[in-house]
Amino acid sequence: MMQPKGYTVYMVEDDASVRDALGLLLGLRGYAVSMFGDAESFLAARKADWRGCALIDIRMPGMDGLALQKELQKSGCDMPVIVMTGHGDVDSARDAFRSQAVDFLEKPVEQARLYAAIDEAFVRQAAAHESEMQQGDFSRLLATLTPREKEVMELVVIGRHNREIAELLGISARTVEVHKARMMAKLQVAGVPELVRMSLTGRNR
Repeated sequence: MMQPKGYTVYMVEDDASVRDALGLLLGLRGYAVSMFGDAESFLAARKADWRGCALIDIRMPGMDGLALQKELQKSGCDMPVIVMTGHGDVDSARDAFRSQAVDFLEKPVEQARLYAAIDEAFVRQAAAHESEMQQGDFSRLLATLTPREKEVMELVVIGRHNREIAELLGISARTVEVHKARMMAKLQVAGVPELVRMSLTGRNR
């Protein structure tokens, strides 16, 4: 199976024998793998442009896997996380999924489930990266709007109709139509639903 170019499985596992065995297994499957013996060394090495997923053991000396997962979230990292443990329990699984883990795997890890989880994680990462790039493009286009076009956009996004916008801004409905057409052309959006979606995505980042 061809793996996405530039995507890596970042494994954080304190047991060297498990780390080496899984690293070999994933390497033979075609995944690029980078291995760390503890959470602290992973955090120290991590770079913002890393793409792929983190495969994290729960029970480790120092910072445990769930704490690492939450630390990554807090730092704004969008890299999907797969949690694994030899000591699975309901509370740990609940915590992992609450923090948006792709899957919670018990050791010995079932190969097919591990591959499926990694593939899903890569799909999630690709979608997040694509959304980030689109939003960056939208932000650059937004900067090209005139102050009046921005005012019109804000009112369109909250559901105001042309006549209402005209009254609020003290201009004619025809002028509103002109500003709206120019604004949507500059932003390269096909219609109001797409404009609303892109605007809301930007505000939620």
